[in-house]
Amino acid sequence: MQRNTWQRRGLIAAALAALTISLWNVGLLDAQVLARGARNLSIFLRDLFPPDFSVMPQVAAAMLETLQIALAGTALGFALGLPLALLSNRLLCGPATASAARLLLAFIRTVPAILWAVVFVVAVGLGPGAGTLGIALYTAGYLGKIFYEAFEGVDAEVIEAVRGVGAGRIQLARWAILPESANIVLAQLLFMFEYNVRASAIMGMVGAGGIGFYLIGYIQALQYNRLMTALIVTLAAVVVIDRLSRKVRGRFIPDPHKSKGSRD
Repeated sequence: MQRNTWQRRGLIAAALAALTISLWNVGLLDAQVLARGARNLSIFLRDLFPPDFSVMPQVAAAMLETLQIALAGTALGFALGLPLALLSNRLLCGPATASAARLLLAFIRTVPAILWAVVFVVAVGLGPGAGTLGIALYTAGYLGKIFYEAFEGVDAEVIEAVRGVGAGRIQLARWAILPESANIVLAQLLFMFEYNVRASAIMGMVGAGGIGFYLIGYIQALQYNRLMTALIVTLAAVVVIDRLSRKVRGRFIPDPHKSKGSRD
């Protein structure tokens, strides 16, 4: 017992030491750096107000383009990620195919969405098309991993029951794996769309369209009051999407707490 206590204390001390060294090396324990940062931040916050709403028409149009990038990218990513997730299931496709599909998904996830956007800017040129493809590829990697983990969590008895009636791989996926995982698939798809709206907002920084073009432009021009207007529009869009997603989840995904309360 005493040995375990000393081991825990040693691990905590080592973690704290590593954290302290990291904070020191990145300059966050330097009083001069912190004081200078606080002054610069106060100037930045002061220059954000009052917002300049004269740029609202172009900012709103850019936000609409951002939403279109996020929607199209999420849909394309889902269309690619779902088959890859099924290929990653060992029960359906065997260990060799599953390992290859998982390796591909891991590679896709390794590259951030904004870097995929850079790749597609080179491939297809500047504009929202590059941003959409960048979002789509990253979405496929993320959803593919989440989905195949959900698929592997399906009750083995359900799978065996469907197999017992002579179902093949496609029928097994159609009648066992997908229905049992539908709630997780929908919840993650909605979350990914919310995330992609925020991710799409910075795609314009690499020439991939959307409101990010204005965000980086206002920052570079030191037009912080116009930047504030763009941030307000982005926040409003995110809040609305979050509420709509919550309603969709409430309609199609049962709340376990409410179900428990009704039984009680």
